[in-house]
Amino acid sequence: MAKIRIKWVKSDIGYAGDQKRTLKALGFHRLNEVVEKEDTPVIRGMIAKVSHMLAIEENEDGSK
Repeated sequence: MAKIRIKWVKSDIGYAGDQKRTLKALGFHRLNEVVEKEDTPVIRGMIAKVSHMLAIEENEDGSK
């Protein structure tokens, strides 16, 4: 499966607890951290839930 690189760019202060837990479940520990995950529907749903705090980085081959 394809990989997707996700960067946490906005603080979770002031947001609901379920959104904070979603960031932790994605593997984030601190702001401006980048994680690489398999591009699955489950991960895409988690990204959609906290998309206002994340940036999706393109891979080396030019795909998202």
